[in-house]
Amino acid sequence: IPLNGRSLSVTSLSGLPQWEVEELPIEDLLLFEVAWEVTNKVGGIYTVIQTKAKTTADEWGDNYFLIGPYFEHNMKTQVEQCEPVNDAVRRAMDSMNKHGCQVHFGRWLIEGSPYVVLFDIGYSAWNLDRWKGDLWEACSVGIPYHDREANDMLIFGSLTAWFLKEVQLIHVIAQFHEWQAGTGLILSRARKLPIATIFTTHATLLGRYLCAANIDFYNHLDKFNIDKEAGERQIYHRYCMERASVHCAHVFTTVSEITAIEAEHMLKRKPDVVTPNGLNVKKFSAVHEFQNLHAMYKARIQDFVRGHFYGHLDFDLEKTLFLFIAGRYEFSNKGADIFLEALSRLNFLLRVHKSDVTVVVFFIMPAKTNNFNVETLKGQAVRKQLWDIAHSVKEKFGKKLYDALLRGEIPDMDNILDRDDITIMKRAIFSTQRQSLPPVTTHNMIDDSTDPILSTIRRIGLFNSRTDRVKVILHPEFLSSTSPLLPMDYEEFVRGCHLGVFPSYYEPWGYTPAECTVMGIPSVTTNLSGFGCFMQEHVADPTAYGIYIVDRRFRSPDDSCNQLTQFLYGFCKQSRRQRIIQRNRTERLSDLLDWRYLGRVSKVWDQENYFKNPTRVGHLGDSVGWASDC
Repeated sequence: IPLNGRSLSVTSLSGLPQWEVEELPIEDLLLFEVAWEVTNKVGGIYTVIQTKAKTTADEWGDNYFLIGPYFEHNMKTQVEQCEPVNDAVRRAMDSMNKHGCQVHFGRWLIEGSPYVVLFDIGYSAWNLDRWKGDLWEACSVGIPYHDREANDMLIFGSLTAWFLKEVQLIHVIAQFHEWQAGTGLILSRARKLPIATIFTTHATLLGRYLCAANIDFYNHLDKFNIDKEAGERQIYHRYCMERASVHCAHVFTTVSEITAIEAEHMLKRKPDVVTPNGLNVKKFSAVHEFQNLHAMYKARIQDFVRGHFYGHLDFDLEKTLFLFIAGRYEFSNKGADIFLEALSRLNFLLRVHKSDVTVVVFFIMPAKTNNFNVETLKGQAVRKQLWDIAHSVKEKFGKKLYDALLRGEIPDMDNILDRDDITIMKRAIFSTQRQSLPPVTTHNMIDDSTDPILSTIRRIGLFNSRTDRVKVILHPEFLSSTSPLLPMDYEEFVRGCHLGVFPSYYEPWGYTPAECTVMGIPSVTTNLSGFGCFMQEHVADPTAYGIYIVDRRFRSPDDSCNQLTQFLYGFCKQSRRQRIIQRNRTERLSDLLDWRYLGRVSKVWDQENYFKNPTRVGHLGDSVGWASDC
């Protein structure tokens, strides 16, 4: 069925009536997308839903609804309340509100302005024990009373299933994201609701836990005792909820090839479709515009560096490269361990070859802190003071020069600055002297002695000394334009950097390198990330387009680290002109990651290449086509 058509056909979904092309135009369908991160930013799923909303809303119009949890702050800042136009949705909300629930409705203020249905979890918590019994009867999964998150997910899922039942339409498609929304799918199927269901996993619960434990995960996928591993980590009930959701869904999808392999072993079902994540790409009318943004935001990062390294600013900022890693603080999963080791080796190479290039590396990973580091704040104050003094002297110098020229004289350069000016400048120079090295962190860390990044920095000796060609700055909170330290949004910061480095060991998709690509910034990824596998498949020579893919699957950790080091060293040897050309080529890849492209082109999984077991569900016929478009 062509996905740009206005009608759909599904003939083989178990328990559903036959949907014929002639009798079921898309206008008679309702599409519900269910996720805990609807209007509620927790991780990457928020980005998936937010960026995809416009493409989906353009296709489905007012028949597209997002279902999520209600939080008062999010509602006030992100949602415009309104009354539902759809009769079925309005009746369902009225019925639930009459029976002791609080259901909120409105338009989410993002591109596409999709409708959202939000359930107040706390208001319905009095039903928890009864709903625990319902889940037990449906799939024999019990939830411990002390796992508050799992209990909240059960309330959310029960409200979702209740709402879908009240909608009272037989032409409903519901897509559920991750185990947090899975309970709604399980209960909907147990109650035989006439809806077509899709379950999308963006990562597996157990996979994330195992990788964080420094286990050789991908080479032992078929050897794990799944129940035992989940039980030892006290997530067995969550794992059961996730696995039940996968097996209850009519269509099971995931976001990348590497996650599909993982899901088959961890969740015991082969994904029917792989639907890569995209972004809402905005093209500039002229190619040079994004290069201009890079120059503008790079200058702002340079200002921060001037303050942070005051007294030790003996390197040329025009020959300084800015690298960064960003994301959740998962030291091993996100590859911060191998990155730091590679930086140590890069520092050695740059010093041995007497390179005049300096590399400043930012770690943007939120951790527990007390407040800003006093020395860091002082650095920015010193920089601003020097700027004010220079500006004041320049004004006085300029006025004297102007007056002399008006008189037709060449000013005496020895007298154009008086003694007071010289004194002020000397005092300014003395104020830049410091006894300590520039700090490696911008904040006071609560767990300074045990912090993985700081502990590794101490071990490899990257302390921002004068002889180091690689300087390190840990910024343990997300960036904000209102910060007194580095007042930049994340997008502005990325545009100002030269290279994003994300050598992840566990990365089901990888939005950080994808965002770099869309902004024309080269990045490092791995063949264990969904993004890296996607680029390997779609681009003949990713390195030429600024996508450096580290082999972390088939090489030893030391070999992978050496490969990353060579990538970084090769990047440092590029001329400014070569980097500009590379950024132009990187930006050209952005069309590959546009939801307008990915929303219509999805990849049906090739079982001959990746899976040995036959499919665990019956033939799904045309459902694969429309599921990918959802």
